[in-house]
Amino acid sequence: MTGVDTRPSGAATSTAHRSRPRAALPALCLTQITGWGVVYYAFPVLNPQITTDTGWPAGATTAAFSAALLVSAVAGIRVGRILDHRGPRTVMTTGSVTGTASLAVVATAPNLPVFVAGWLLAGLAMASIFYHPAFAALTRWWAPDHVRALTIVTLAGGLASTVFAPLTAVLADHLSWRATYLVLAAILAAVTIPAHALALKAPWPQAPPAATETGRSAQRAARSRQFLLLAVALTLSAFAMSAVVIALVPLLLERGYTTAQAAWTLGLGGAGQTLGRTLYAGLARHAGTTASTTALIALGGLTTAVLAFTPGPYGLLISLSVLAGTVRGNLTLLQATAVTDRWGTTHYGRLSGLLAAPTTTASALAPFAGVALAVPLGGYPALFGVLAVLSVLAGTVALGASPQRRLPGPGSDTGPATCRLISRGGRA
Repeated sequence: MTGVDTRPSGAATSTAHRSRPRAALPALCLTQITGWGVVYYAFPVLNPQITTDTGWPAGATTAAFSAALLVSAVAGIRVGRILDHRGPRTVMTTGSVTGTASLAVVATAPNLPVFVAGWLLAGLAMASIFYHPAFAALTRWWAPDHVRALTIVTLAGGLASTVFAPLTAVLADHLSWRATYLVLAAILAAVTIPAHALALKAPWPQAPPAATETGRSAQRAARSRQFLLLAVALTLSAFAMSAVVIALVPLLLERGYTTAQAAWTLGLGGAGQTLGRTLYAGLARHAGTTASTTALIALGGLTTAVLAFTPGPYGLLISLSVLAGTVRGNLTLLQATAVTDRWGTTHYGRLSGLLAAPTTTASALAPFAGVALAVPLGGYPALFGVLAVLSVLAGTVALGASPQRRLPGPGSDTGPATCRLISRGGRA
């Protein structure tokens, strides 16, 4: 059997490596930390102050944030197709500009409709600067050892909440929420616009040829039972995990902890994500694609259940948040490699965009649904219990999304071999 890193000649391999923009990987590490930290993780820290200052209902402000994620889900399908054909530079640079403008609108919104409009604009930015376009760029530029690059960028991205949740809390202690968002918007512009514009200039390589043995087009793969079950499992898991992230601060506030304590708990969960991503390759290599998918989703449910029934002490909650973050970090890489482990890299942008659409939609609905369900359920501990059950259900569905056995075609990176690249120096 031919290994996935086989090349017709050493010259071809050398040429492929030279086409990689050297600055792209460190730049994407930096922009993922900043993009996620500013556009996503600042909101759960600032939202209690927003509702107190404006009098807007928490359900309404959270719904605006959810709407942004929903826009991101829909826009992500089109973004994926653009990435396949044109590469990431224009998409991600435009997204940085849009994100900066959207936060300025949010910060200066005189009323709730303008606040909502700002978040809808932010949704377009999310689709263009978050993991999906970064993963598409690294998968094409770094193939066949793209898992190594994906691991590095997600290791960095896991620090987004660790850096920006506490930073946002510190800024909010000295500034209004509006001024805090303006400062964060300036940071987003200063870091991500030049990084995306200057570091992603390399020629966009042609997609590798599809594996002739599979005879699968992108349309056929997207309609397969395997794809549908995978989408259902990841969607249910994404809903539960997103609701946990956004509801963690209210959960701790409900239990009597301060905003700063809650922000640090959320932020240190990001450090757990970074830790978890260092463990993913070994787990995937030894457990296999289906087993690792099922186990990680189920572990997400277990950590959620423990948070539901553990009121303290504070040090224990910090430890649980780090553990939950470790699982979430693995789940991010799981989704990043789900397409290549089953269908290769040829249609990665399109298939991952289709897979991301329902998962991002679920993530979009989760913050609003979490707030809405917490009241009739009797509080956030009960909500966390429901989310734990949902994760267990997702893990059960994932059992049906096993990759089919097949030979890798030329230039196609398929199956669990992609996970072995990390520990074998890029050799499957």
